[in-house]
Amino acid sequence: MTTTVDVDRVFVALADPTRRRVLELLGRSPTTASALARELPVTRQGILKHLGVLRDSGLVAGIRAGREVRFQVRPESLVATASWMTSLAATWDERLALLKRQAEQP
Repeated sequence: MTTTVDVDRVFVALADPTRRRVLELLGRSPTTASALARELPVTRQGILKHLGVLRDSGLVAGIRAGREVRFQVRPESLVATASWMTSLAATWDERLALLKRQAEQP
């Protein structure tokens, strides 16, 4: 299934607790891989791998500032994924309401 945002990639990216923590830290303020590595029990190289997965899913972007690359959250992918989930939930709510009405009919 592919939409404007690849929901599968977003779910894969968010499945890892370290990536969720990286995303949380980036949500507070854009920062570098080195700064993230100081906050987490992961090497800078490991952080870069996690950032690559987050970037591939559209959740973060890196912006070069001189010799550094500062990473920041791109909320569009999260918003689109949440919208897809809300739409799916609404469909199930409708189905369950129909099932309830049918079950309650004499």
